[in-house]
Amino acid sequence: MNDKKSLTRRQLLAGLAAGGASLAIGKSSPASPAPPDTEPFWGAHQGGIATPQQKHTYFAAFDLSAEKRDEVVTLLRDWTAAAARLTQGQLARPLGQSFDEPPADGGGALGLSPGRLTITFGFGPGLFEHNGEDRYGLKSRRPEALVDLPRFSGDQLVEAHTGGDLSVQACADDPQVAFHAVRELVRIAYGAVEVRWAQTGFVSNHSPRETPRNLMGFKDGTSNPSPSKPREMDKFVWVGGDGPAWMRGGSYLVVRRIRIALEHWDRMTLGFQEQTIGRHKYSGAPIGGKAEFEPVNLDATDKDGNALIAENSHVRLSIAASNDGARILRRAYSYNDGVSFTAERWPPWRQGMEYDAGLLFMAYQSDPRTGFIKIFDKMSKLDQMNQFVTHVGSGIFACPGGVVMGEFVGQGLFG
Repeated sequence: MNDKKSLTRRQLLAGLAAGGASLAIGKSSPASPAPPDTEPFWGAHQGGIATPQQKHTYFAAFDLSAEKRDEVVTLLRDWTAAAARLTQGQLARPLGQSFDEPPADGGGALGLSPGRLTITFGFGPGLFEHNGEDRYGLKSRRPEALVDLPRFSGDQLVEAHTGGDLSVQACADDPQVAFHAVRELVRIAYGAVEVRWAQTGFVSNHSPRETPRNLMGFKDGTSNPSPSKPREMDKFVWVGGDGPAWMRGGSYLVVRRIRIALEHWDRMTLGFQEQTIGRHKYSGAPIGGKAEFEPVNLDATDKDGNALIAENSHVRLSIAASNDGARILRRAYSYNDGVSFTAERWPPWRQGMEYDAGLLFMAYQSDPRTGFIKIFDKMSKLDQMNQFVTHVGSGIFACPGGVVMGEFVGQGLFG
Protein backbone atom coordinates (compact mmCIF):
# COMPACT_ATOMS: atom_id res chain seq x y z
CA MET A 1 0.00 0.00 0.00
CA ASN A 2 1.53 3.26 -1.11
CA ASP A 3 0.09 6.09 0.98
CA LYS A 4 2.15 9.28 1.00
CA LYS A 5 -0.16 10.83 3.58
CA SER A 6 1.02 8.42 6.27
CA LEU A 7 4.72 8.54 5.38
CA THR A 8 5.81 10.07 8.69
CA ARG A 9 4.57 7.24 10.88
CA ARG A 10 5.63 4.63 8.34
CA GLN A 11 9.20 5.82 8.62
CA LEU A 12 9.23 3.98 11.92
CA LEU A 13 8.56 0.69 10.19
CA ALA A 14 11.18 1.39 7.55
CA GLY A 15 13.69 2.47 10.18
CA LEU A 16 13.16 -0.67 12.20
CA ALA A 17 13.70 -2.81 9.13
CA ALA A 18 16.95 -1.02 8.45
CA GLY A 19 18.08 -1.21 12.07
CA GLY A 20 18.18 2.56 12.37
CA ALA A 21 14.72 3.61 13.50
CA SER A 22 15.86 6.08 16.15
CA LEU A 23 18.15 7.95 13.81
CA ALA A 24 15.66 8.01 10.94
CA ILE A 25 12.76 9.37 12.96
CA GLY A 26 14.89 11.66 15.06
CA LYS A 27 16.24 13.45 12.01
CA SER A 28 13.23 13.40 9.74
CA SER A 29 10.17 14.01 11.92
CA PRO A 30 10.72 17.65 12.92
CA ALA A 31 11.86 18.74 9.45
CA SER A 32 9.48 16.69 7.27
CA PRO A 33 6.57 18.62 5.78
CA ALA A 34 3.24 17.75 7.38
CA PRO A 35 0.98 15.40 5.40
CA PRO A 36 -1.80 17.22 3.52
CA ASP A 37 -4.64 16.08 5.82
CA THR A 38 -3.37 17.93 8.89
CA GLU A 39 -4.76 20.80 10.91
CA PRO A 40 -2.42 23.41 12.45
CA PHE A 41 -1.62 23.07 16.14
CA TRP A 42 0.05 26.44 16.84
CA GLY A 43 -2.00 29.61 16.46
CA ALA A 44 -4.29 32.20 17.99
CA HIS A 45 -6.94 29.59 18.89
CA GLN A 46 -6.80 25.94 19.84
CA GLY A 47 -7.75 23.56 17.07
CA GLY A 48 -10.97 21.60 17.32
CA ILE A 49 -13.24 24.57 18.02
CA ALA A 50 -13.61 26.50 14.76
CA THR A 51 -12.06 23.63 12.77
CA PRO A 52 -14.46 22.07 10.23
CA GLN A 53 -15.91 19.17 12.17
CA GLN A 54 -14.14 15.83 11.84
CA LYS A 55 -16.06 12.56 11.70
CA HIS A 56 -14.98 11.12 15.06
CA THR A 57 -14.11 12.26 18.56
CA TYR A 58 -12.64 10.80 21.72
CA PHE A 59 -13.36 13.02 24.71
CA ALA A 60 -11.79 12.39 28.11
CA ALA A 61 -12.03 14.17 31.46
CA PHE A 62 -9.34 13.73 34.11
CA ASP A 63 -8.87 14.13 37.84
CA LEU A 64 -5.52 15.59 38.84
CA SER A 65 -3.46 13.53 41.27
CA ALA A 66 -0.34 15.70 40.99
CA GLU A 67 0.56 17.14 44.37
CA LYS A 68 2.51 20.22 43.27
CA ARG A 69 1.95 23.05 40.86
CA ASP A 70 5.25 22.33 39.09
CA GLU A 71 4.01 18.83 38.33
CA VAL A 72 0.97 20.29 36.58
CA VAL A 73 3.20 22.61 34.56
CA THR A 74 5.39 19.68 33.55
CA LEU A 75 2.31 17.73 32.52
CA LEU A 76 1.01 20.55 30.34
CA ARG A 77 4.44 21.04 28.76
CA ASP A 78 4.63 17.35 27.91
CA TRP A 79 1.06 17.25 26.64
CA THR A 80 1.62 20.30 24.45
CA ALA A 81 4.75 18.84 22.88
CA ALA A 82 3.05 15.52 22.22
CA ALA A 83 -0.11 17.11 20.81
CA ALA A 84 1.93 19.27 18.45
CA ARG A 85 3.63 16.14 17.11
CA LEU A 86 0.54 13.92 16.94
CA THR A 87 -1.54 16.45 15.04
CA GLN A 88 1.17 16.58 12.37
CA GLY A 89 1.22 12.81 11.93
CA GLN A 90 4.32 12.18 14.01
CA LEU A 91 4.98 9.92 16.97
CA ALA A 92 3.92 11.17 20.40
CA ARG A 93 7.57 11.39 21.48
CA PRO A 94 10.85 11.17 19.54
CA LEU A 95 12.52 7.80 19.50
CA GLY A 96 15.89 7.21 21.08
CA GLN A 97 15.09 5.56 24.39
CA SER A 98 16.44 2.19 25.53
CA PHE A 99 14.76 -1.06 24.48
CA ASP A 100 14.44 -1.73 28.21
CA GLU A 101 11.96 1.18 28.51
CA PRO A 102 8.35 1.44 27.33
CA PRO A 103 8.14 2.55 23.70
CA ALA A 104 8.03 6.27 22.91
CA ASP A 105 4.73 5.72 21.12
CA GLY A 106 2.34 2.82 21.60
CA GLY A 107 2.06 2.35 17.84
CA GLY A 108 -1.73 2.36 17.63
CA ALA A 109 -1.72 4.78 14.69
CA LEU A 110 1.30 3.51 12.79
CA GLY A 111 0.57 3.47 9.07
CA LEU A 112 -2.44 5.78 9.44
CA SER A 113 -2.71 9.30 8.11
CA PRO A 114 -3.31 12.18 10.60
CA GLY A 115 -6.97 12.37 9.58
CA ARG A 116 -7.14 16.13 10.36
CA LEU A 117 -6.49 15.36 14.04
CA THR A 118 -7.01 18.19 16.51
CA ILE A 119 -6.46 18.08 20.26
CA THR A 120 -8.27 20.61 22.44
CA PHE A 121 -7.37 21.06 26.12
CA GLY A 122 -9.66 22.39 28.84
CA PHE A 123 -9.32 23.36 32.51
CA GLY A 124 -12.14 22.41 34.86
CA PRO A 125 -13.09 24.04 38.18
CA GLY A 126 -11.10 21.41 40.09
CA LEU A 127 -7.83 22.77 38.75
CA PHE A 128 -8.49 25.97 40.68
CA GLU A 129 -10.09 24.58 43.82
CA HIS A 130 -10.65 20.99 44.93
CA ASN A 131 -12.85 20.22 47.94
CA GLY A 132 -12.23 23.74 49.22
CA GLU A 133 -8.46 23.42 48.86
CA ASP A 134 -6.35 25.79 46.78
CA ARG A 135 -3.90 22.98 46.04
CA TYR A 136 -2.00 24.67 43.20
CA GLY A 137 -2.30 28.33 44.22
CA LEU A 138 -4.67 29.07 41.34
CA LYS A 139 -7.93 29.77 43.17
CA SER A 140 -7.70 33.54 42.78
CA ARG A 141 -7.13 33.11 39.03
CA ARG A 142 -10.28 31.13 38.36
CA PRO A 143 -12.21 32.97 35.62
CA GLU A 144 -15.55 34.38 36.71
CA ALA A 145 -17.15 32.74 33.68
CA LEU A 146 -15.98 29.27 34.78
CA VAL A 147 -19.02 28.74 36.99
CA ASP A 148 -20.31 25.50 38.40
CA LEU A 149 -23.23 24.48 36.21
CA PRO A 150 -26.56 24.61 38.05
CA ARG A 151 -28.71 21.52 38.36
CA PHE A 152 -31.23 21.78 35.55
CA SER A 153 -34.75 20.42 35.53
CA GLY A 154 -34.73 16.78 34.47
CA ASP A 155 -31.01 16.20 35.07
CA GLN A 156 -30.15 12.64 36.01
CA LEU A 157 -26.40 13.06 36.12
CA VAL A 158 -24.24 10.01 36.72
CA GLU A 159 -20.97 10.65 38.54
CA ALA A 160 -19.15 8.33 36.17
CA HIS A 161 -19.92 10.73 33.31
CA THR A 162 -19.64 14.08 35.09
CA GLY A 163 -16.98 16.61 36.09
CA GLY A 164 -13.23 16.67 35.66
CA ASP A 165 -10.20 18.85 36.48
CA LEU A 166 -8.84 18.70 32.93
CA SER A 167 -10.33 17.74 29.59
CA VAL A 168 -8.93 16.55 26.29
CA GLN A 169 -10.96 16.32 23.12
CA ALA A 170 -9.32 14.59 20.18
CA CYS A 171 -11.17 14.87 16.87
CA ALA A 172 -10.15 13.13 13.64
CA ASP A 173 -11.61 11.56 10.53
CA ASP A 174 -10.34 8.19 11.76
CA PRO A 175 -11.60 6.91 15.16
CA GLN A 176 -8.36 5.02 15.79
CA VAL A 177 -6.31 8.20 15.34
CA ALA A 178 -8.50 10.09 17.83
CA PHE A 179 -8.32 7.30 20.42
CA HIS A 180 -4.59 6.86 19.90
CA ALA A 181 -4.00 10.56 20.62
CA VAL A 182 -5.81 10.43 23.97
CA ARG A 183 -4.21 7.11 24.83
CA GLU A 184 -0.74 8.57 24.28
CA LEU A 185 -1.53 11.61 26.43
CA VAL A 186 -2.73 9.29 29.20
CA ARG A 187 0.54 7.33 28.98
CA ILE A 188 2.55 10.52 29.24
CA ALA A 189 0.48 11.71 32.23
CA TYR A 190 0.91 8.55 34.28
CA GLY A 191 1.06 9.47 37.98
CA ALA A 192 -0.22 13.02 37.43
CA VAL A 193 -3.83 12.36 36.39
CA GLU A 194 -6.46 9.66 36.50
CA VAL A 195 -9.12 9.24 33.83
CA ARG A 196 -12.48 10.27 35.28
CA TRP A 197 -14.68 9.55 32.28
CA ALA A 198 -14.50 9.27 28.52
CA GLN A 199 -16.85 9.14 25.58
CA THR A 200 -16.48 8.38 21.88
CA GLY A 201 -18.62 10.03 19.23
CA PHE A 202 -19.27 10.22 15.51
CA VAL A 203 -21.05 12.44 13.00
CA SER A 204 -23.00 11.47 9.90
CA ASN A 205 -22.18 14.33 7.53
CA HIS A 206 -20.63 13.61 4.14
CA SER A 207 -18.50 16.74 4.28
CA PRO A 208 -17.02 18.77 7.18
CA ARG A 209 -19.03 21.80 6.02
CA GLU A 210 -22.35 19.97 5.92
CA THR A 211 -24.62 20.08 8.96
CA PRO A 212 -24.59 16.60 10.51
CA ARG A 213 -27.69 14.72 11.57
CA ASN A 214 -28.16 13.36 15.07
CA LEU A 215 -29.63 9.96 15.91
CA MET A 216 -33.12 11.45 15.89
CA GLY A 217 -32.58 12.04 12.19
CA PHE A 218 -32.55 15.85 12.32
CA LYS A 219 -29.77 18.23 11.36
CA ASP A 220 -27.88 19.44 14.41
CA GLY A 221 -26.16 22.84 14.47
CA THR A 222 -27.92 24.72 11.68
CA SER A 223 -28.04 28.02 13.59
CA ASN A 224 -24.39 27.97 14.70
CA PRO A 225 -22.24 31.10 14.55
CA SER A 226 -20.17 30.76 11.41
CA PRO A 227 -16.38 30.27 11.75
CA SER A 228 -16.13 32.15 8.44
CA LYS A 229 -17.60 35.26 10.11
CA PRO A 230 -15.00 36.63 12.57
CA ARG A 231 -17.41 39.11 14.15
CA GLU A 232 -19.84 36.35 15.09
CA MET A 233 -17.05 34.22 16.51
CA ASP A 234 -15.61 37.13 18.49
CA LYS A 235 -19.02 37.95 19.93
CA PHE A 236 -20.30 34.48 20.78
CA VAL A 237 -17.37 32.04 20.91
CA TRP A 238 -13.96 33.58 21.64
CA VAL A 239 -13.04 35.18 24.95
CA GLY A 240 -12.05 38.81 24.43
CA GLY A 241 -10.56 41.62 26.46
CA ASP A 242 -13.09 41.23 29.27
CA GLY A 243 -11.60 37.84 30.19
CA PRO A 244 -8.29 36.89 31.79
CA ALA A 245 -5.29 37.40 29.50
CA TRP A 246 -4.56 33.65 29.39
CA MET A 247 -8.11 32.96 28.19
CA ARG A 248 -8.17 35.51 25.35
CA GLY A 249 -8.68 33.71 22.10
CA GLY A 250 -9.99 30.75 24.07
CA SER A 251 -13.52 29.53 24.72
CA TYR A 252 -15.62 27.85 27.40
CA LEU A 253 -16.76 24.30 26.72
CA VAL A 254 -19.95 22.83 28.12
CA VAL A 255 -20.24 19.10 27.50
CA ARG A 256 -23.38 17.07 28.17
CA ARG A 257 -23.90 13.35 27.64
CA ILE A 258 -27.53 13.10 26.54
CA ARG A 259 -29.21 9.73 26.31
CA ILE A 260 -32.02 9.56 23.74
CA ALA A 261 -34.96 7.16 24.13
CA LEU A 262 -34.70 6.08 20.51
CA GLU A 263 -37.26 3.28 20.87
CA HIS A 264 -39.80 5.84 22.09
CA TRP A 265 -38.87 8.41 19.43
CA ASP A 266 -39.06 5.85 16.61
CA ARG A 267 -42.74 5.17 17.42
CA MET A 268 -43.73 8.82 16.88
CA THR A 269 -45.32 10.05 13.65
CA LEU A 270 -43.29 12.20 11.28
CA GLY A 271 -45.60 15.16 11.93
CA PHE A 272 -45.13 14.89 15.69
CA GLN A 273 -41.37 14.61 15.32
CA GLU A 274 -41.26 17.75 13.17
CA GLN A 275 -43.47 19.70 15.58
CA THR A 276 -41.24 18.62 18.48
CA ILE A 277 -38.11 19.92 16.76
CA GLY A 278 -39.65 22.82 14.83
CA ARG A 279 -38.01 21.84 11.54
CA HIS A 280 -38.79 19.61 8.60
CA LYS A 281 -36.91 16.36 9.03
CA TYR A 282 -35.54 15.81 5.55
CA SER A 283 -34.74 19.34 4.35
CA GLY A 284 -33.79 20.80 7.73
CA ALA A 285 -35.89 23.87 6.92
CA PRO A 286 -37.93 25.55 9.67
CA ILE A 287 -41.57 24.45 9.67
CA GLY A 288 -43.25 26.19 6.75
CA GLY A 289 -39.96 26.81 4.98
CA LYS A 290 -38.10 25.07 2.17
CA ALA A 291 -34.36 25.53 2.85
CA GLU A 292 -32.26 24.68 5.88
CA PHE A 293 -30.66 28.07 6.40
CA GLU A 294 -33.61 30.34 5.73
CA PRO A 295 -34.60 32.53 8.69
CA VAL A 296 -36.91 31.00 11.28
CA ASN A 297 -40.23 32.86 11.27
CA LEU A 298 -41.60 32.53 14.79
CA ASP A 299 -44.67 34.58 13.85
CA ALA A 300 -45.80 32.31 11.02
CA THR A 301 -49.28 30.80 11.47
CA ASP A 302 -51.48 28.29 9.68
CA LYS A 303 -54.89 29.05 8.14
CA ASP A 304 -56.48 28.75 11.59
CA GLY A 305 -54.10 31.22 13.19
CA ASN A 306 -52.04 28.58 15.06
CA ALA A 307 -48.29 29.03 15.28
CA LEU A 308 -46.50 26.90 12.68
CA ILE A 309 -43.58 26.47 15.06
CA ALA A 310 -44.97 25.20 18.35
CA GLU A 311 -44.47 27.23 21.52
CA ASN A 312 -42.65 24.32 23.19
CA SER A 313 -40.65 23.23 20.15
CA HIS A 314 -36.90 22.82 20.40
CA VAL A 315 -36.19 25.46 17.76
CA ARG A 316 -38.39 28.15 19.27
CA LEU A 317 -36.93 27.72 22.74
CA SER A 318 -33.28 27.54 21.62
CA ILE A 319 -33.18 30.21 18.94
CA ALA A 320 -31.36 33.48 19.62
CA ALA A 321 -34.56 35.50 19.17
CA SER A 322 -36.05 33.74 22.19
CA ASN A 323 -32.94 34.18 24.34
CA ASP A 324 -32.04 37.87 24.08
CA GLY A 325 -29.68 37.12 21.19
CA ALA A 326 -27.66 34.40 22.98
CA ARG A 327 -25.86 31.92 20.72
CA ILE A 328 -23.42 29.05 21.20
CA LEU A 329 -21.25 27.04 18.83
CA ARG A 330 -22.57 23.48 18.88
CA ARG A 331 -19.99 20.83 17.98
CA ALA A 332 -21.95 17.77 18.97
CA TYR A 333 -21.29 14.10 18.20
CA SER A 334 -23.63 11.13 18.34
CA TYR A 335 -22.66 8.15 20.47
CA ASN A 336 -23.71 4.50 20.52
CA ASP A 337 -22.62 2.38 23.48
CA GLY A 338 -24.76 -0.68 22.79
CA VAL A 339 -27.68 -1.38 25.14
CA SER A 340 -28.30 -1.17 28.87
CA PHE A 341 -31.22 -1.34 31.28
CA THR A 342 -33.18 1.87 31.55
CA ALA A 343 -36.57 3.27 32.53
CA GLU A 344 -38.26 5.78 30.23
CA ARG A 345 -39.10 9.15 31.81
CA TRP A 346 -42.47 9.54 30.10
CA PRO A 347 -45.49 7.32 29.30
CA PRO A 348 -45.58 4.42 28.70
CA TRP A 349 -42.67 4.37 31.24
CA ARG A 350 -41.23 1.23 29.69
CA GLN A 351 -38.39 -0.46 31.56
CA GLY A 352 -35.93 -2.85 30.03
CA MET A 353 -32.91 -3.12 27.76
CA GLU A 354 -32.74 -0.16 25.40
CA TYR A 355 -30.14 1.55 23.28
CA ASP A 356 -27.50 3.34 25.32
CA ALA A 357 -27.15 5.91 22.59
CA GLY A 358 -27.60 9.61 22.16
CA LEU A 359 -25.69 12.86 21.82
CA LEU A 360 -22.36 13.99 23.17
CA PHE A 361 -23.41 17.64 23.20
CA MET A 362 -20.43 19.98 23.10
CA ALA A 363 -20.92 23.74 23.00
CA TYR A 364 -18.29 26.47 22.90
CA GLN A 365 -19.05 30.04 23.98
CA SER A 366 -17.43 33.21 25.23
CA ASP A 367 -19.32 33.00 28.55
CA PRO A 368 -21.47 30.06 29.74
CA ARG A 369 -23.58 32.39 31.90
CA THR A 370 -24.86 34.24 28.85
CA GLY A 371 -24.60 31.22 26.56
CA PHE A 372 -25.52 27.66 27.48
CA ILE A 373 -26.91 28.37 30.96
CA LYS A 374 -29.19 31.14 29.73
CA ILE A 375 -30.48 29.07 26.81
CA PHE A 376 -30.82 25.70 28.49
CA ASP A 377 -32.45 26.84 31.73
CA LYS A 378 -35.70 27.51 29.86
CA MET A 379 -35.33 24.53 27.56
CA SER A 380 -34.87 22.12 30.46
CA LYS A 381 -38.30 23.11 31.77
CA LEU A 382 -40.35 23.57 28.60
CA ASP A 383 -38.80 21.80 25.62
CA GLN A 384 -41.13 19.15 24.20
CA MET A 385 -38.05 17.12 23.28
CA ASN A 386 -37.41 16.46 27.00
CA GLN A 387 -39.76 13.48 26.88
CA PHE A 388 -37.19 11.72 24.71
CA VAL A 389 -33.85 12.91 26.12
CA THR A 390 -32.14 12.67 29.51
CA HIS A 391 -28.95 14.48 30.48
CA VAL A 392 -26.82 11.86 32.26
CA GLY A 393 -23.36 13.46 32.08
CA SER A 394 -21.96 16.98 32.31
CA GLY A 395 -18.83 19.07 32.49
CA ILE A 396 -17.58 22.63 32.07
CA PHE A 397 -14.06 23.61 31.04
CA ALA A 398 -12.10 26.75 30.24
CA CYS A 399 -10.22 26.09 27.01
CA PRO A 400 -7.31 28.57 26.87
CA GLY A 401 -6.32 30.52 23.80
CA GLY A 402 -4.04 29.06 21.17
CA VAL A 403 -0.43 28.12 21.79
CA VAL A 404 2.65 29.94 20.49
CA MET A 405 5.48 27.66 19.45
CA GLY A 406 7.88 27.27 22.36
CA GLU A 407 5.16 27.71 25.00
CA PHE A 408 2.62 25.30 26.49
CA VAL A 409 -1.15 25.37 26.60
CA GLY A 410 -2.45 27.68 29.34
CA GLN A 411 1.04 28.98 30.14
CA GLY A 412 -0.26 32.44 31.03
CA LEU A 413 -2.32 30.98 33.87
CA PHE A 414 0.84 29.81 35.63
CA GLY A 415 2.95 32.90 34.94
